[in-house]
Amino acid sequence: MSAEATNPATPGPVVPAVPATPRRRSRPRIDLRRLGRAALLGPASRGRLPDAIGHVVEAHRAHYPDADLQPLHRAYVLAESSHRGQMRKSGEPYITHPLAVTLILAELGAETTTLTASLLHDTVEDTDVTLDQVGEQFGAEVRYIVDGVTKLEKVDYGAAAEPETFRKMLVATGNDVRVMSIKLADRLHNMRTLGVMRPEKQERIAKVTRDVLIPLAERLGVQALKTELEDLVFAILHPEEYEHTRELIVDNASRADDPLAEFSDEMRAVLRDADIQAEVLIRPRHFVSVHRVSRKRGRMRGADFGRLLVLVNEDADCYAVLGELHTCMTPVVSEFKDFIAVPKFNLYQSLHTAVAREDGQVAEVLIRTHQMHKVAEAGVVALGNPYTGTAEEQTRQRVPADEERVDPTRPGWLSRLLDWQEGAPDPDTFWSTLREDLAQDREITVFRPDGGTLGLPEGATCVDAAYEQYGEDAHACMGARVNGRLATLSTVLRDGDTVQLLMGQDPASEPSREWLEHAHTPAARIAIQRWLATHPTPAEHEGSVPAADAEASGTAKAAEATARSAADATMAVESVPRPGAAITVVDRPEASVRLAGCCTPVPLDEVTGFAVRGGVVTVHRAECAAVARMVDAGREEVEVSWGDTTGCRVTLVAESFGRPHLLADLTEAMALEGAEIVSATVEPPSQQRVRHTYTVRLPDAAHLPTLIRAMRNVPGVYDVGRAQHHAPASTGPA
Repeated sequence: MSAEATNPATPGPVVPAVPATPRRRSRPRIDLRRLGRAALLGPASRGRLPDAIGHVVEAHRAHYPDADLQPLHRAYVLAESSHRGQMRKSGEPYITHPLAVTLILAELGAETTTLTASLLHDTVEDTDVTLDQVGEQFGAEVRYIVDGVTKLEKVDYGAAAEPETFRKMLVATGNDVRVMSIKLADRLHNMRTLGVMRPEKQERIAKVTRDVLIPLAERLGVQALKTELEDLVFAILHPEEYEHTRELIVDNASRADDPLAEFSDEMRAVLRDADIQAEVLIRPRHFVSVHRVSRKRGRMRGADFGRLLVLVNEDADCYAVLGELHTCMTPVVSEFKDFIAVPKFNLYQSLHTAVAREDGQVAEVLIRTHQMHKVAEAGVVALGNPYTGTAEEQTRQRVPADEERVDPTRPGWLSRLLDWQEGAPDPDTFWSTLREDLAQDREITVFRPDGGTLGLPEGATCVDAAYEQYGEDAHACMGARVNGRLATLSTVLRDGDTVQLLMGQDPASEPSREWLEHAHTPAARIAIQRWLATHPTPAEHEGSVPAADAEASGTAKAAEATARSAADATMAVESVPRPGAAITVVDRPEASVRLAGCCTPVPLDEVTGFAVRGGVVTVHRAECAAVARMVDAGREEVEVSWGDTTGCRVTLVAESFGRPHLLADLTEAMALEGAEIVSATVEPPSQQRVRHTYTVRLPDAAHLPTLIRAMRNVPGVYDVGRAQHHAPASTGPA
């Protein structure tokens, strides 16, 4: 179906005539007034279809030659008789509207059930026909679809009628995407005839179309509807820029030469010589596309007003065409994209490239199969009935009419939308959040460590990934590893990243207020806001600083105080020479021994020693950085070994995410393992992370691995290891 822009003031096409170019024949626009006159004649004689739906039948048979047309016949008779006497604001019989909507869908390749529901889509809303009557005459599927597109009454819902209608429609679409197909076609026909409305109403409808319907058409892959809706909205909301764009197109159409025609002739010759069967078409850009290109490139050249479309029969032929074009013409390599190997989230598949001429003209080229082209134009409409399949599949899918039957074609973004809309507390929040969600028109895929994937909008963070994977249980998330490296929850994810979310075990975990700044998806924002709304703090009631900020501030101050006191204690302890009774100097059994504070060796560690002033031998772990420095400086190593004493003193460093009671839980876990804490240092929090340093005594060094495991199991702790103090490079005494 061609994308034509219409002037909102005077219904009718305003796209300028362009020179004829070799392209597929398209069905001419139907004269709605003629349809109206045919509709007034009523049903035809028995056995014949009414003349008014002849065009619908012709378009439908082009896609489904063997379709049963009786449901269409009966649906038209019911719709025509129900709407008889009703007129549109344009003065046409109302029946012309469902006919036009149905024709749009028929041209896109919708199957019979969709067309039947389309003919009836306004009967329940605007006539005395009931849903039960629709169900009795046409079955549960048609009844469900008609119910899905039926608006809620303003009498019952007031100002919330529009957002609640869209909520109802989206929920219905989650079970059957054909609901939204009809809504998009319905809005397209209404936009085509919007010129009879008052300017302020035109603008209001155009804005909703821009913010909600066009993004939905894009996400469902229905490009034929999306592009025309874009042009119609463009004409209403930006009339001056629309007029300027129209003049650009008119001026280009009057050119004597046509670079795109020359490119297409050269491509046909290249593919003919390579014995590749292909159809090369010129695809003029629609108004909004021309406007975008002109703003991006400045001066428009002839090849900028359209793109070349190459249609082939098989997937392999797409790559064969690409190879020939890149071999025989000059490719613009930076323009190559492969959406066949990696389809877009809206089902779109195609190869994109560009070729250049010596004069600097560049033509963009789309390469796809005929089936890919059908899906690219019609999206979910081209999928037909999502419930048809083998007899076994149909039996499995058959459920009672009042139970949910999830559409197998339902895309991931729609599932996420349906999840978060349940948590929207009121229509206004739903409506504003829906617009924000739909504005995020690009999607990325990130991988979980278990091999699963998460689909997220571009710009999503680890906070969004947590709520996508765990729902409201993500309140207990304490951090993440992105591609194996520790990352803050505010980290923005990229397509293809691997994300491991670090979860706490405390069921009473609280989300941080700061997460709202990093939450990009509606699901994350609504879940956090809902928790905060149901857990007000005394500080919030009294109008003081937010609880999360106060807690963060208090934690920082407490940490600073703890750090100061612990540092003092550490200095006091470390100033006393540590006993080395467990160490024996092989050549000098009587020598005094001191364990190095930079690496805190313990029994079973591989150790070495160095003699220092006073005949004392300092013992280091073999892998200590100080050992390498002293060896490089020429210091002689002294052989040492562990004696019979198994007790030890060791310094451990714990990395954790800040949370209430973490310090108490960590020290309790250490005490349960028999560790005596000699000193402790807690650094002030940095980006929600806290670093703890503990020097402990253990009665048996063999218990050290068990102690480290116990500390790691404390919720919020993500790593524990032996301290590695980096002393300044020096060749002085150890």
